[in-house]
Amino acid sequence: KNIFIKEDKITKITSQELKADEVIDAKGKIVIPGLIDPHVHFREPGATHKEDFLTGSMAAAAGGITTFLDMPNTSPPTTNMRALDEKRRLAKKSIVNYGFHFGASNDNIAEIEKAENIASVKVYMDYTTGNMKLEEYDALKKIFSCNKTVSVHAENDNVLKAIELIQNSNNALYIAHTSSNRDLHNCIKEKIKNDVFVEVAPHHLFLTKKDIDELGSYAEMKPSLKSKKDQDALWQGIHNGDVDTIATDHAPHTKEEKRESNYPFGVPGCETMLPLLLNALNKKRIELKKIVELCCENPAKIFKIKSKGFIKENFDADLTIIDLDMEKEVRNDELFTKCKWSPFDGWNLKGWPTHTIVNGNIVFQNGKINNIVAKEVDYHE
Repeated sequence: KNIFIKEDKITKITSQELKADEVIDAKGKIVIPGLIDPHVHFREPGATHKEDFLTGSMAAAAGGITTFLDMPNTSPPTTNMRALDEKRRLAKKSIVNYGFHFGASNDNIAEIEKAENIASVKVYMDYTTGNMKLEEYDALKKIFSCNKTVSVHAENDNVLKAIELIQNSNNALYIAHTSSNRDLHNCIKEKIKNDVFVEVAPHHLFLTKKDIDELGSYAEMKPSLKSKKDQDALWQGIHNGDVDTIATDHAPHTKEEKRESNYPFGVPGCETMLPLLLNALNKKRIELKKIVELCCENPAKIFKIKSKGFIKENFDADLTIIDLDMEKEVRNDELFTKCKWSPFDGWNLKGWPTHTIVNGNIVFQNGKINNIVAKEVDYHE
């Protein structure tokens, strides 16, 4: 089949020969929808020595990601319209499409109600980077009922609390970076009755707490790495449909910061998520259809992102071309992320993206970045 792109849209999918100004020969490769990463921390504003919208989007492009949704725990946090407008201004340098989650605090309901064109309201029910933890039950109750989609960082008992809070509203709950058998089990029980969506992160799928012995602080993130049993439960959840998305939770810190005794938590992941999954595909651990479902289709559906996540006529021309036979080592010095390290440094992976096309523009091609600015996503009402 040939995919014909005009300006920023897919205008025709046909087996006929088509005339075009530029042709990409994808023979022997596979074209999938551009990945949508619904969970990144690109650190702008406030910590641009770790990452910014340009370097983060370059890392995304190199990883086959054509759209990201940025989290609100920046400095200042994205909890009011002024902060959101400023983030929109700063993100204009991104080379892939972008959107934002809006942050919740004890007293910002009025701001949440004003926020338009956002992916979700993010609630931190456990401690993480940026002190945004919320514990006040009345405030939580109001927040959970004032936006159609609520994303949460919740672990252990807080998963149950989040599910209880969403039950009293008609809204959807998105549980970020689910990392344990227990948390997954609690989500599954409630999925039947409610719109509860489960996200898992690549580091929890490919590393366990044993890796901390070798990697030290470079394998420390929130939620922490778990046991092999927990990891197996996440893979089982992928196979039987209990997991809805895989997202990077890209959370870069500098090597210097990671070497300090009171190091920050978080690992980068935009450039390695797709190669890790394609390598798992080559090992018959996952099917390509499932990767596309979890990394492209479901994020578009859950966050109601317009015209993305599928290869369809009249949809945005966001595409990733992959080569399942390409073998390459993950190397810190070749990464585009500003922090220049990965917990997967030295891993030899088979299956890599070769081209990333955003709004009809080739932004990544065979290891090289083309700096073409992208745009903010729109959502269905």
